[in-house]
Amino acid sequence: MKSEILDDKEKIKSLDKADMINFCLNSAKLYGEGAKLASKIKVNYPKPENIIVVGMGGSAIGGDLLKDWAKNKTGIPIEVNREYQLPAYASKKTLVLITSYSGDTEESLSAFLDALKRKCMIFCVSSGGALLENAERLKVPYLKVPGGMPPRAALPYLFGPLLIYLEKMGLAAGASEELNEALQLLEKISKDNSPDKPAKENFAKTLALNIGQTSPAVYGFGVYRSVAMRFKQQFNENSKCPAKWEVFSELNHNEIVGWEKPGELSKCFCTIFIRDKEEPMEIHSRIEITKELVGKAELGVFEVQVQGKSSLAKMLSTVLIGDFTSVYLSVLRGVDPTPVKTINYLKDMLMQNGFREKVITELAKL
Repeated sequence: MKSEILDDKEKIKSLDKADMINFCLNSAKLYGEGAKLASKIKVNYPKPENIIVVGMGGSAIGGDLLKDWAKNKTGIPIEVNREYQLPAYASKKTLVLITSYSGDTEESLSAFLDALKRKCMIFCVSSGGALLENAERLKVPYLKVPGGMPPRAALPYLFGPLLIYLEKMGLAAGASEELNEALQLLEKISKDNSPDKPAKENFAKTLALNIGQTSPAVYGFGVYRSVAMRFKQQFNENSKCPAKWEVFSELNHNEIVGWEKPGELSKCFCTIFIRDKEEPMEIHSRIEITKELVGKAELGVFEVQVQGKSSLAKMLSTVLIGDFTSVYLSVLRGVDPTPVKTINYLKDMLMQNGFREKVITELAKL
């Protein structure tokens, strides 16, 4: 049985050569360390009119989590920029938070250059690379975090500092308290979903078994928009499988029609609904009706029930369940979750166009 594969710790270890599961198991510790590092941050900027978080991939998802968590807590708009250039409104009154784990991502370096030219308020979070080299040279405030991890596994070091930075600016009251609750809950989630727990008692293993060889469509709402996105990204990078994500109630205005006559595709997809016992009545109704509709299309329908009291604890604990599930799904599919050969190949090929070197040259002139 496939459940026996996930209950075989030696099998997991043989496939998970770089020990991606360990980042899941140590999630609480890593978030704690990230917060401790961030406690040293000094904020010297005035209150901004808007905030832009710059990043790509695993370095950007922290910005999405921050945006969703803070949208009902601060009156300042937060946007996540995954482009080479900043939006037109970026100015000296804009706070630009640049998160690039490697410090060498060309889109982030280009946006950093753009922010400098526009005289934006800038704060960088990275493990090194050209970003920190230039930030230090140009006296741009930055936080250096530990290196040597896949960017997606470094989320605790990339998201935590953004949260603490906003709190220190007086824009995110209660962040530390919510993070403390999250740390305790992450410890519980790690124990409940560890390789030591058999599949029949392990939610993440069970969800991975249910997904099987299908492509998961993850549905979130409200603050779980970014959580659904993270699930999708982890299924892509760790499990090496196609996945998609959508958000309520927008998906009720387009996505559900796609399941009317899926034909043979119904065998290729499953759906995962992120649920909260405190979800608004109007969202609850939409989810229940949508479950019925996709069930009629003969898709697998699964739920992830969030845990915790505060928004942050609910978000981060659910993210961790997705992380665990993606690693177990990689084991079921017989692949090592850590390598991302396609991304590395793409980066190597892009090096030939010389754009990154052009940006670094321009930075050197400042």
